[in-house]
Amino acid sequence: MNGMRLLLVIAALLFIALPVSAEVTLTINATPASARIGDTIILNGTVSGTTTIAVFLFLTGDGLDTRGVALDNLNIPAGRGMFTTAPVQLTDGTWTYTWDTSVILGTLKSGMYTVYVVDSPVDRLRPVMPHYATADIEFHPAAHPPEETPLHPLLPLCAVVLAMGLVLWLRKNQAL
Repeated sequence: MNGMRLLLVIAALLFIALPVSAEVTLTINATPASARIGDTIILNGTVSGTTTIAVFLFLTGDGLDTRGVALDNLNIPAGRGMFTTAPVQLTDGTWTYTWDTSVILGTLKSGMYTVYVVDSPVDRLRPVMPHYATADIEFHPAAHPPEETPLHPLLPLCAVVLAMGLVLWLRKNQAL
């Protein structure tokens, strides 16, 4: 009986002495939530209940890998070593990421996309999804579509002739 009391006293002291772990929460805001392809989007939010130096961001949407993709490379699935990260201010748990959609690898099309912020580097389809938050962004066509610079039809022919001339000149100079 004394052993049981001792265990109860120790358990009560540990319960009182140990801090209660707070629930981990993440938030994310996207400004603007409706933008043109090529615009800059400010993503920011908070992390509480944990101490972390960075959060991980990935994007989902029509035509993208269902696991999610990095914001700056739409061709590589999240969780394959490719994530977009944002540093967390340890003083207040805030983070900010400036996403310039004019300089990404891959093709961003018009439509609705979801940006995820997670507290560990895993993709959306993991059996155990970490703590996360989402923000939806609707993309519209670019204000000014990228201009294609047409090549003159004779430019490739001139390049081949120039290359052949250089090869012949090098052979002639080596023979001397």
